Amino acid sequence: MPPFSARSARALLRGLGLAALLAHLPAAAVAPAAPEHAHMATAGIKVSMANYSVPDIWLVRDDGKKVLLAKEMDDGKPVVLNFIYTTCPGICPVMSQVFSQFQTRLGAESEKLHMVSISIDPEQDTPARLRDYAQRFSAGAQWRHYTGTVAASVAAQKAFNAYRGDKMSHDPLTLMRLAPGKPWVRLDGFATDQDLLTEYLGLAARCETASAAR
Repeated sequence: MPPFSARSARALLRGLGLAALLAHLPAAAVAPAAPEHAHMATAGIKVSMANYSVPDIWLVRDDGKKVLLAKEMDDGKPVVLNFIYTTCPGICPVMSQVFSQFQTRLGAESEKLHMVSISIDPEQDTPARLRDYAQRFSAGAQWRHYTGTVAASVAAQKAFNAYRGDKMSHDPLTLMRLAPGKPWVRLDGFATDQDLLTEYLGLAARCETASAAR
């Protein structure tokens, strides 16, 4: 099978309305994606597919607005999701820096997706703390941070098989989905911004291929 090139990505994504994203990305940003999904990305990263339902739980966004998570994420836009807490000494700053680099790689096209960071320490992470944290990583308007009750945070983590009992036991994890009803890509481990970009474009291509085969 020939390698997945930038040209084939543009052709496959045209029908998804994401061709504009590729048109604005520099050629160097579009790395080859594996033709089959069962693979490893950066060394130590496990990539898999999963079906998750966004739970009907209320969270508080970093601007102080109370929102229903399912409604927030199910408006048709792609979603890239992780779980963090603001006082995390290691994993979370790394993942947040990767999100920051990912949005930079996308440029203005990042405005066409949702980047979601949900706190796993909601008792400490107030909306104000999340705003300060977001500013540290130059979060754009498309990248929002969420807090809420402990029960809501745990429910969100369990919905995505991310709950590990307490904040000190959490693992580096990134999830992405092209649109409501589509499968999620799950990246376990410290994914890089290139990993996210490659998986994002590859997911779109696979979804388009599956639609064309029906």
